[in-house]
Amino acid sequence: MEAEAAKYIGAGIACIALAGAGLGIGNIFGNYLAGALRNPAAAQGQFPNLLLGFALAEATGLFGLVVAMMLLFVV
Repeated sequence: MEAEAAKYIGAGIACIALAGAGLGIGNIFGNYLAGALRNPAAAQGQFPNLLLGFALAEATGLFGLVVAMMLLFVV
């Protein structure tokens, strides 16, 4: 019984990574938009960096989701 509760608590804690990923992605796109509005000529040059930052932030959230699912269904 206690092990079942521990699984759910661990999965919930692992899902905090999803909130962090959401905040990170919002921060990345918000700062890109602010910079693009200040200097539209440089916006296209920074677009690959935007996509790289988005991919890394999203990967962090996906890893947290995978850990949560493994805690729930594998362990």
